[in-house]
Amino acid sequence: MFNLLVRWDVVRATPVHFGTLTEVAVTGVAVLGASFLLAWGAETAEKDVPRAFAIAVLAILAVAPEYAVDALYAWNAGAGGATTAACPAGPGATERLVEACESANLAVANMTGANRILIGLGWAGIAVFTVRRARQTNDPAVRAREGWLADVVTLDRGIATEVGFLFLATVWAFFVPLGGGIDALDTALLVGLYLTYIVVIIRGDVDAEEEHVGVPQYFQSWSLPWRPLAVLTLFGYSGLMIFTAVEPFAHGLEVLGQDFGIPEFFMIQWIAPLASESPELIVVVVLVNKARSTAGFNALISSKLNQWTLLIGTLSLVFSLAYGGYGVLPFDSKQSAEIWITAAQSFFALAVLVDFEISVREALSIFVLFISQVLLEFAIIQDLAPIPVSSEELLIGYAVAYVVIGAALFWVRRDALKGMLGLAADAGRTAVGRDPVHQEFAD
Repeated sequence: MFNLLVRWDVVRATPVHFGTLTEVAVTGVAVLGASFLLAWGAETAEKDVPRAFAIAVLAILAVAPEYAVDALYAWNAGAGGATTAACPAGPGATERLVEACESANLAVANMTGANRILIGLGWAGIAVFTVRRARQTNDPAVRAREGWLADVVTLDRGIATEVGFLFLATVWAFFVPLGGGIDALDTALLVGLYLTYIVVIIRGDVDAEEEHVGVPQYFQSWSLPWRPLAVLTLFGYSGLMIFTAVEPFAHGLEVLGQDFGIPEFFMIQWIAPLASESPELIVVVVLVNKARSTAGFNALISSKLNQWTLLIGTLSLVFSLAYGGYGVLPFDSKQSAEIWITAAQSFFALAVLVDFEISVREALSIFVLFISQVLLEFAIIQDLAPIPVSSEELLIGYAVAYVVIGAALFWVRRDALKGMLGLAADAGRTAVGRDPVHQEFAD
């Protein structure tokens, strides 16, 4: 792994441009190596801190490039003077203002694309992969069931805290477009939600130690203070490598995509976030291969939570810093629809997970809904087929479908929803030194 990262360090220090394809290959390999280091760091850290906290740190580091890309667009929007009053830029607007309004829309598009990829490809793909790998790993989290694609991955009930906070953030996200932009209220509520979540999990107990193998087992055998120093080194070095490698990796993919005629806006919404999400997905694959699918899904859900709270919440802050005063990050009606469909997809996915299981059939449903919308929208943008709706109407239609299906699932699983909310509430009580009151949901 270290050899993979050193190669990127050498290339980065060399003033010679090696070509787009070579750069994509080298940075992609560096991201792969850094992802392994992240996984080792998180597993080693479980000996000293609650697993949920270790995974939360891993999730933030793994998607740090996504934050950087979105922050760049939000900064450009603020520096260019984009406001809810000035955007969309009308006739006679300066080129700088037009670019600023476009950057504001790109910030939202990149954020919503990343969030939908994480569920549509991440949650769905890892669930299917986990069931398939269980034939070799004998993963105890996988249960065989009678019926068509009915095998399920069972999830740790400890993720009720993450699911509960994600549910609250999802409900709030439906109201974000109604304000005309991302403002201080959104920042205060969403960032506040995430900070509250961190307080809850960091005050939890260190989990019962699991059997680790390989590098994590070796580092866990170290004594204090060397073990925490090893964790910090793994996190720090891998985070730095991901931060420096993913941007050229994503940019290279954008260039290659444009060479094939893919629109720039489509590339920024889908290809760039796919690249920035890759470290997280690689880490989860590593965990699944070790029959630790529970920890893997915890990482995916934690990553979704931090992106759906911190990522959205900090956009307004970055925008205001660049603007030179308080400002609301504006976006157009198309991006309003993007936020609604992203919130609706999250609502549907939470309805799937509320009983702490996800079957292959449910995972494929999540994937099919996601990929069909992306392909149909691409066909509309490129005018590849006579589809009698606009891109915005397509997004609203899918958002309605997600909400209807999700609401039906929540109704059918209302007892499971009650149990999940009870467990999440108990985690909050425990964090403030009070006794849990919903022990009947714990098993």
